[in-house]
Amino acid sequence: MKPKAKILIIAGSDSSGGAGIQADIKTVTALGCYAMTAVTAITAQNTTGVKSIVGIPPKEIFNQIFFTVRDIKPDAIKIGMLHSEEVIKNIIKSLKKIKTNKVVLDPVMVAKGGFKLINNRAIIALEKQLIKKSYLLTPNIPEAEILTKTKINTPEDMILAGSILINKGASNVLIKGGHLKSKFVRDVLINKKEIKVFKNKRINTKNTHGTGCTLSSAITAYLACGKKINKACELAIKYVNQAIGSKINYGKGHGPINHLTSVSLNKEFK
Repeated sequence: MKPKAKILIIAGSDSSGGAGIQADIKTVTALGCYAMTAVTAITAQNTTGVKSIVGIPPKEIFNQIFFTVRDIKPDAIKIGMLHSEEVIKNIIKSLKKIKTNKVVLDPVMVAKGGFKLINNRAIIALEKQLIKKSYLLTPNIPEAEILTKTKINTPEDMILAGSILINKGASNVLIKGGHLKSKFVRDVLINKKEIKVFKNKRINTKNTHGTGCTLSSAITAYLACGKKINKACELAIKYVNQAIGSKINYGKGHGPINHLTSVSLNKEFK
């Protein structure tokens, strides 16, 4: 099987393999694309939490990106964990040298267990400088609250927060609704032309580690393969739901999802 597209992933490493750049690589590969990487940080973690984070020097992050793309040109870029302002500046510098407008930014801020993954200056830099460089921004509700300084309790609040992020320079915003307590999960896609709500029945499980990383990488893969933004989000959400529903039950805490569900996905959602 020949890869359908080439994806550059800029993100932090998760030693347990469920989230971060490991989840990104698995997702992109499972969906038939070729993954290239620039590691921004190394974490020691498992399903119960994060023990430590070691940041990669910003210059070396830039070198990873620049030296890779000089040889293999990406069709799309997924950006995940960026832990400092200096890292974000180097990412912006590197983006100027890459000719693709398909940039998906997942503003990773807090790990599933509550461990903070980004400092306050980096959040400001992300909000004021990097958001406008992205084609799609994919915050969960806590991240959207931080970026918009609003409280989100309803789908209507999600729409308001998305509108604020559009006004901050994002082209498209997908706010993930998993943190709202309801029988259905509503993910809201917003741009200047439309509002699209993806509604799916909630799967009752604690094994949701890496869902955000996986979703943003899946969307990136579908965009790289030529899907429009609405369809890319729809297919990626279905992929993640199948991966959650697989219930592989690894670990004692928030376990990982099953990235190998693309076998059935390809048949059903071709």
